[in-house]
Amino acid sequence: MQTALYQFKRKALALPIVFLCLTSLAQKKQDYTRLVNPFIGTGGHGHTYPGAVVPFGMVQLSPDTRLEGWDGCSGYHYSDTVVYGFSHTHLSGTGIADYCDVLFMPTTGQPQFKNTDYRSSFSKKYEVASPGYYKTQLNKYNIKVELTATTRAGLHQYTYPNTDQANIIIDLQHRDKVLDSWIEVVNDHEIRGFRKSQSWANNQYIFFHAKFSKPFKKYGIALNDVLQQGSHKVEGKNVKMFVQFDDPKEVLVKVGISAVSAEGALKNLDTEMPDFDFRKVEKQAKASWNDELNKIQVEGGGPAASQMAMNEQSAYGNNRSVYPQARRKKAELVDYSKLKQTIFYTSLYHCMLAPNIYSDIDGQYRGLDGQIHMAQGFNYYTVFSLWDTFRAEHPLFTLIDRKRTLDFIKTFLAMYDQGGLLPIWPLATTETYCMIGNHAIPVIVDAYAKGIRDFDAEKALTAMKAAVNRNQFGLESYRKNGAVLADDEHESVSKTLEYAYDDWCIAQMAKMLNKSQDYTTYIQRAQYWKNVFNPQNGFMQARVNGGWYTPFEPTEVNNNYTEGNSWQYTFFIPQDVEGLINRMGGKENFETKLDELFTTHAKLSGRQQDDITGLIGQYAHGNEPSHHIAYLYNFTSNPHKTQQFLNQIMQTEYSNKPDGLAGNEDCGQMSAWYVMSALGLYNIAPGQQQLMVGLPQFEKATINLENGKKFIVSNSGMAVSPNNVYLQGMNFNKKPYNKLYINYDDVAEGGEFEVFTGRLPNQLFVQDLEKPASKINESQIIVTPSIASSSISFKQTDTININVADEGIKLYYTTDGSEPTTSSTLYQKPFVINASTTIKAIALKNGQQSFVTTGRFIKIRSDLKLTLLTKYLPNYPARGDESLIDGLQGSTNWRLGNWQGYQTNNLEAVIDLGQVKPVKQVTISTLQDTRAWIVFPKAVQYWVSNDGKNYRLISTVNTKTAIDDLKVQTQTFDGTLNVNTRYIKIVAQQYGALPEWHESKGKPSYIFADEIKVD
Repeated sequence: MQTALYQFKRKALALPIVFLCLTSLAQKKQDYTRLVNPFIGTGGHGHTYPGAVVPFGMVQLSPDTRLEGWDGCSGYHYSDTVVYGFSHTHLSGTGIADYCDVLFMPTTGQPQFKNTDYRSSFSKKYEVASPGYYKTQLNKYNIKVELTATTRAGLHQYTYPNTDQANIIIDLQHRDKVLDSWIEVVNDHEIRGFRKSQSWANNQYIFFHAKFSKPFKKYGIALNDVLQQGSHKVEGKNVKMFVQFDDPKEVLVKVGISAVSAEGALKNLDTEMPDFDFRKVEKQAKASWNDELNKIQVEGGGPAASQMAMNEQSAYGNNRSVYPQARRKKAELVDYSKLKQTIFYTSLYHCMLAPNIYSDIDGQYRGLDGQIHMAQGFNYYTVFSLWDTFRAEHPLFTLIDRKRTLDFIKTFLAMYDQGGLLPIWPLATTETYCMIGNHAIPVIVDAYAKGIRDFDAEKALTAMKAAVNRNQFGLESYRKNGAVLADDEHESVSKTLEYAYDDWCIAQMAKMLNKSQDYTTYIQRAQYWKNVFNPQNGFMQARVNGGWYTPFEPTEVNNNYTEGNSWQYTFFIPQDVEGLINRMGGKENFETKLDELFTTHAKLSGRQQDDITGLIGQYAHGNEPSHHIAYLYNFTSNPHKTQQFLNQIMQTEYSNKPDGLAGNEDCGQMSAWYVMSALGLYNIAPGQQQLMVGLPQFEKATINLENGKKFIVSNSGMAVSPNNVYLQGMNFNKKPYNKLYINYDDVAEGGEFEVFTGRLPNQLFVQDLEKPASKINESQIIVTPSIASSSISFKQTDTININVADEGIKLYYTTDGSEPTTSSTLYQKPFVINASTTIKAIALKNGQQSFVTTGRFIKIRSDLKLTLLTKYLPNYPARGDESLIDGLQGSTNWRLGNWQGYQTNNLEAVIDLGQVKPVKQVTISTLQDTRAWIVFPKAVQYWVSNDGKNYRLISTVNTKTAIDDLKVQTQTFDGTLNVNTRYIKIVAQQYGALPEWHESKGKPSYIFADEIKVD
């Protein structure tokens, strides 16, 4: 160990003069915008946009090239070659589309109002983007377009060819469903307008005021694409406009926006952009980006291509037979420093595209209650993708942008004041309730734990408790049962795990505020993850009907998990990693499980989920639940695997290409993971002080802290080879360091953290390093027992088993539906039931009791045999072939799994009664959720036969509900038969293709069916 460390120190000190020069340079502000490539993420499924924006700006002025589809969420995709225009708001890397408000499009010739008429092709070779600037050429019109922006205003510069019909089209119908809009001509230099739209955000308000550098000679306002002659103001749901210039050569348009009022938009515009100096605004935008990007200054990152070539050529020695290969290899070598710096600074740039300022220059903003409020002493923000960004982006902000983090928290509390709930995924004036958990909580707690405290902490704790104690999204089931049950709520495993982490965060906040009772309550709830951990297979598994969801396959993507499967969610216990290790049987078993996650050849199974991308084994870097997992090796006996897999992830899942992101950018989280991981510091559980030591990617990275101090991370091994990925030694402030974590307070005080790396693991060094801490020691809960049987439904008898993993546990149960106590039956061995039975069980140890487990087992008719003539969809099987007669009734939440799905073909099934019997009535239950493509059958036919071959139609029951009734509801189709028969054939007729008004028009609808009953 000492020899290896000495060698690395020698290499680090080999070039002291150069190192000192670099150090002095690092103190100066650098132009890092030249290292930002805004096109990264605009291809593949990154869903970013390339347009002009300043850090956290309200305006995102960018081209719109795609109007619909998942890869059109930002309005732009790199593969597109046609542009519709340039709108003023865009989302960065989301999985749902919205924004793209107030489209401007320069044209020539006769003005057109249909976007298929006014759109233009453009060539990639003329497209340029850098922070705060965008340029392209419209081939159809030979118009050069340049864009730049301030925080609340956008500036367009259009250079026209010689023409007496130089137009600008303003389209307020563009993209989203318009609820209301208007445009008004103020004078021959100005227009203003309003648009209220509905998409992901309901009732999104945007006002704008535009000023032109030259007077327009002519204008026209259209309603429903028909010009309204002589009108200077037009209102409606399809309002468009053109302004026309006579051979203007160049026209600049500056546009201010506001969610408050047209007057607010004008004030924003005049304050931030008083003139038409395009280069001045562009320069200011660039400067604002450099202010932000210089918060972290990196140097090196790997040998240059020339040095790599020398290294490779020296490796061939005098063997001239391989020189041609060497020359080819030299041509292919990469300048690792430039590549990694480009990826790093583009990632840092992406982190600062959201959240977005939503308050006007005077502090006014429109809140989630739709009312106008005043932000006193802070900026109010929107676009918080908290399920994603609490993991790495917000911890990054607590490190480099504490003032803005305080504004975020004040925004959260304002949202709580106005709506009674901390934000989940707020967009404009809407709480979208997108994704799961209540992850404003870890953002607040992490900030408070790291010294950001200039807010009402008591109110914040009250707001946190209100968030997790409401009855929504399975929280009532979670509190009542110690886990979200799959009987009650979809995505139950993921919700249980994320609620438990949020509760741990609340416990930490309570502890910091000396609220001992709250601490005890929430530290117990933080352990509810144990109730969905199945010790028999070592995976997080859904709880249903008192037992485990079956059949179970850890690779299966289903409605028990959020954008993932059990492989990815089994490791989401950041608050109690050591507890998870113990449940898995110790460090060796835990490490083996991690190894299998990263190396398994098993493929994803279950339903298609586009978000699960960037797969390394079953690790999915393209989606957030996996982001902390590589760091968990720091808790094992082989922490070098953390560095190994971090290196693999950074090399394979990020690149300097349009498809250079493994999945959705998700408003900065995908990039924030790279920034933090490239610095070698990662917070796996925001809310705690410990930053995991990972793999620093640069010879030197200087974090310029807001307190004026600097924290420097260096890895001299990167100057030698990009393959030096294993820790050989560490120094902190020039003294040997032996921990796999650094406390945030040590970072905040400034200092220098040196990492020495090599090509091979150094077990002698890493085996003695102090492991990070992640364990809940106090208030241990008793795990809820499971009730197992061969099937929930049975025809004769069923055998019941009650199990619990922990030792020293006593189990008590009842079979009459009453609550079990110590006076109830003591479970000693499996028992048999022969009638429909409700079983309840508890586990006890040392006077402490688990939650009650409830299982309901149904005896069904033994004389019915079901044959499905149409096969159900594999993604929606319910409980298999006999689900339609299993006695289990589905709810209006189709995701809970009791519904069986059919698409394209009619549902056809035959009931065999075993012999000819009198039948009065047959019914089948169905579901309608039109937004989810699930539609009631047009009609259900009931046919009868005594021989199973020759059928006659007895009854046809038509639906009572139209497809445009968007209420989620069930309907039974009751067929009156009054015949003697043995066979009954049920034919449920598909509605067919979804109608024109549906957002997925033309797609085939589904039938979701449940119980068939025969009387």
